[in-house]
Amino acid sequence: MAMLQAGIIPVTPFQQNCTILFDPDTKQGVIVDPGGDVEVILETVRENEITLQEIWLTHGHIDHAGGASELRDNLGIKVIGPHEDDLPLLQLIEQRGQGFQIPGVRNVTPDRFLKEGDKLSFGEHEFEVYHCPGHSPGHVIFFNRSQNFAHLGDVLFHGSIGRTDLPGGNHQQLLDSIRDKVLPLGDDVGFICGHGPGSQIGEERRTNPFLRGL
Repeated sequence: MAMLQAGIIPVTPFQQNCTILFDPDTKQGVIVDPGGDVEVILETVRENEITLQEIWLTHGHIDHAGGASELRDNLGIKVIGPHEDDLPLLQLIEQRGQGFQIPGVRNVTPDRFLKEGDKLSFGEHEFEVYHCPGHSPGHVIFFNRSQNFAHLGDVLFHGSIGRTDLPGGNHQQLLDSIRDKVLPLGDDVGFICGHGPGSQIGEERRTNPFLRGL
């Protein structure tokens, strides 16, 4: 099995880490959290000759899901995730776009919602799905066990954790998700997050001030 590859495209004024996960041999892949700037995403995909199989969403905030509907229309592929508890957020994307003055974003209804224990895959690369509420009610993360890699969305960052002051956020619930779902994945697991640089779970366990006591 080829090593999983990841490319990050910072999109929208929020500089969200829209992520392309792909197999370097087959050039098949998926895109995680296309928050907007869809033309930039499409151009990057074309330049790198990647064939996207699906769109995966970690959660329903505008900066992560705002471009999913347009990208689905352009490529004819399915939108998968997040958990159904984020459906109200997905139906407010256009309203949020007006408030933040971000044009072109659209509401989206996924082709499939995800739940704890689901598995996703493209080619030989399989990901386990964990429901990790707190930043949003329906947030999910994706874990590739064979390559010790996770995409954590806005649950855990390098040196920080996700915001919980947005609608549906819950600080204690987020800490519980990190303690019960993220940290047990293992200290040697590297991760990409929704904003900023990635890290390793062990590094965050040791140095992240928000994880003290967990």
